[in-house]
Amino acid sequence: MKLDFMFIFNSILLGVGLAMDAFSVSLANGLNEQTMKRGKALGIAGVFAFFQGLMPLIGWICVHSILSYFQAFEKFIPWIALILLLLIGGKMLFDGIFHKEGEEKKAIGILGLLLQGIATSIDALSVGFTIAEYDIKMAFVSVLTIALVTFAICFCGIEIGKKFGTKLSNKATIFGGIILIAIGIEIFITGLIK
Repeated sequence: MKLDFMFIFNSILLGVGLAMDAFSVSLANGLNEQTMKRGKALGIAGVFAFFQGLMPLIGWICVHSILSYFQAFEKFIPWIALILLLLIGGKMLFDGIFHKEGEEKKAIGILGLLLQGIATSIDALSVGFTIAEYDIKMAFVSVLTIALVTFAICFCGIEIGKKFGTKLSNKATIFGGIILIAIGIEIFITGLIK
């Protein structure tokens, strides 16, 4: 395999596929915080891009060094994603249901954002198997492409969420929580079926 148009195209498609969970969470973040500044939106998209690029690279490293340990850990990935997204989504759902009119909505903090980034990208560890035949240069270009695609998709997700969030008002937080819980369940079920 060589660095050519098809390689880049496949990496872009891989990035789009991997970014869908992060897109949905970005949408939920935008729904929850309609007044989010552009700098924060870029930062959130950057966190998702970082983790979506890092996880396949870690998977690639595991395939090339500690394969047996990684395979033992892989069965826990759906459980970790489910627990993290249930906690985050459940809190959003709780806040949305019990939010009092006029009360300031709580914006996502750095810890919550990091948990979202890990939860939505942890399943991308197994992408390390699909790019296992790449040399280090190709693996790096592939994960960089995945990260850039994720960044663009997540930033758009936040902006779309902000637009719809102003129309949905307090229901936006509830909707965002439901999205996160649904993603957690989908990752879990998909992981069990594999």
